Amino acid sequence: MPTLTTPARLQMHIGGRWVDSISGETFERVSPVTGQVIGTLPKAARDDARHAVRDANRARARISGMPVFERAKLCRRIADSLTDRADVMAEQLSLEQGKPRAEARAEVLFAADLYRDAGEYATRLAGEMLPSVDPNKRVITLRQPHGVVAVLTPWNYPVGIPSEYLSAALAGGNAVVWKPAPTTSMIAARLLECILAAGVPEGVVNLIFGDADVGDEIVSNPGTHAVGFTGSTKTGNLIAQRAGAKPVLLELGGNGPTIILDDANLEAAIAGAAFGSFSNAGQICQSSERILVQEGVHASVLEGLTEAARNIRLGNPLEQDITMGPLNNEAVASKMDEHIKDAVTHGAAVVFGGRRQPDMPTALYYQPTVIDRVSRDSLINRDETFGPVAPLIPVGDLEEAIRLANEGGYGLCASVYTSNLAKAFTCAERLECGVVNVNETPAYWDGRTPFGGYSGKGSGVGRLGGRATLESMTQVKSIVLDLKNVR
Repeated sequence: MPTLTTPARLQMHIGGRWVDSISGETFERVSPVTGQVIGTLPKAARDDARHAVRDANRARARISGMPVFERAKLCRRIADSLTDRADVMAEQLSLEQGKPRAEARAEVLFAADLYRDAGEYATRLAGEMLPSVDPNKRVITLRQPHGVVAVLTPWNYPVGIPSEYLSAALAGGNAVVWKPAPTTSMIAARLLECILAAGVPEGVVNLIFGDADVGDEIVSNPGTHAVGFTGSTKTGNLIAQRAGAKPVLLELGGNGPTIILDDANLEAAIAGAAFGSFSNAGQICQSSERILVQEGVHASVLEGLTEAARNIRLGNPLEQDITMGPLNNEAVASKMDEHIKDAVTHGAAVVFGGRRQPDMPTALYYQPTVIDRVSRDSLINRDETFGPVAPLIPVGDLEEAIRLANEGGYGLCASVYTSNLAKAFTCAERLECGVVNVNETPAYWDGRTPFGGYSGKGSGVGRLGGRATLESMTQVKSIVLDLKNVR
């Protein structure tokens, strides 16, 4: 089993320099894979965050003043830097986050594509000339950067998700203050090394490690002008309050329903539901959190998902042929414990898995789990589990499936499997989710499709993905020109 003999000593990056925290305080990173200390990092406080915001403002003209085609070239160089380091990055990502090496490498390459795409979208982000009621006037709109963007990102995709925000922020001409999740701070530093190697101007991207008080500072500080956050609904609501009138882009929690109707292609439906349940150990905001199955195909789907779970190889993600690694942290493992216990209390049956795997290096290795006939009162049905669980909830017909899917407090992603085009459109149009995938896992996203929560539910504000992210990272300015006084 791979081990790390010498823990790394990393620093934050503020104002173009690698630095320790002002207090000198540090924290250790323990790998969920091995249980070993793999690094020591500075632990910032509010004063460190204020310095990062100050230095980002000093540097913002270096990126906003860069011609858009130069920013596009910068983004392509970042993409190339990530691609060149994909194998090394993947190993470090696996060790710190817990996902299998193949999934980690795919994430790094996905992130590289985000930078390439952002650069291309920036060169095509056009303004408009609008009609004017006064024939002597011309009204023109253009897009400009916000200034300094506060970015706060989670641990489940600690290279891909930050890159959604960072790529668009840089392509749009913004400086950034970025706080990653504490449990994946080391891979954040490695991502920043790729960005710096591409030649980003000094002080434009500032990386700071810390807890909630650091995040609160960069969100509420008047020196930041927009906020991007991916994480829990509870934290997202707090961020929205603390940000005040600043533009916010919030991608929050999900409890995505996967609807499998009795006319579905069962092979595709089972494969898609299994991928959404077990990929990245279920730690995906658009995972198959609830599998709503018509009774006519219930037995077949249950059998197929159980077989899929049985075929998963749980173990050290750096080893060959391992298909699922440990959960990232104790909080998510404890939530799995709680949700499974609650489901059983409400009458559900654990068909496969259902507990932590014994005799592993840490207590974070959780068995892929299939639970049948989950009650609608269960926590699994009402809340986001965020672990490797496939919960089946039988439904009688399409109307019942849509009603149950829409009852939850989330509205991020959903999936429906059917061979009937009318049913497909009925689901696509009536499901209260920002994204509905038809005959595809809810976990599918190509990075270009607008992605985000349904209005009025707890899954966020705004849209990530392609042009939509870049629009969120810029603002519209209107220019009115009176030709009477122009030669």
